[in-house]
Amino acid sequence: MGDNFLIPKEKYLEHGVHIGTSSNTKDMKRFTYKTLANGLTVLNLGILDERIRIVANFLSRYKNILVVGRKIKKPIETFANAIGANVVSGRFMPGSLTNPSFKNFFEPDVIFLSDPFIDRQALKEAKKTRIPIIALCNTFNSTSFIDFVIPCNNKGKKSLGLIFYLLAREVLKARGSIKKDEDFKLTIEDFIESK
Repeated sequence: MGDNFLIPKEKYLEHGVHIGTSSNTKDMKRFTYKTLANGLTVLNLGILDERIRIVANFLSRYKNILVVGRKIKKPIETFANAIGANVVSGRFMPGSLTNPSFKNFFEPDVIFLSDPFIDRQALKEAKKTRIPIIALCNTFNSTSFIDFVIPCNNKGKKSLGLIFYLLAREVLKARGSIKKDEDFKLTIEDFIESK
């Protein structure tokens, strides 16, 4: 794949998308570039970039997408608004995907989790109802029941902002809503949590 990234490699590094944790699960080892002397794990930028492209192409085929993030608001809401997805920021109410009599019951074609550990209620219900699951996973995450992993720093505000910015832009390009990067009117800052 070389250095043909969606955004200059320096931008990825500047936003810390490659920074893992000192905990590296067996599931996430295949996405690891290296482990530093201080024990911190570095994720492979080439794999991250390639997986953003794959997920964007996949999501571009669906209108009924649910994005879930208990600990983040701005990046997922801006992303959902840009591509026309539904969003749950904050607490995911039990029964949202499994109880048809629940007032906020929803049947998405695909669910996108910002962190499968924090968003485990949504993961559990999506698994039970056989909804395809895409998730942002850091080195400490388990990837059990996740259909497609985007390996990244899913804690950093700048990292999350950049990833959701790229995903939104690439989904719109794949749908033909915009032709080139310059047509995307939102900026990376529009996706970064301010507090």
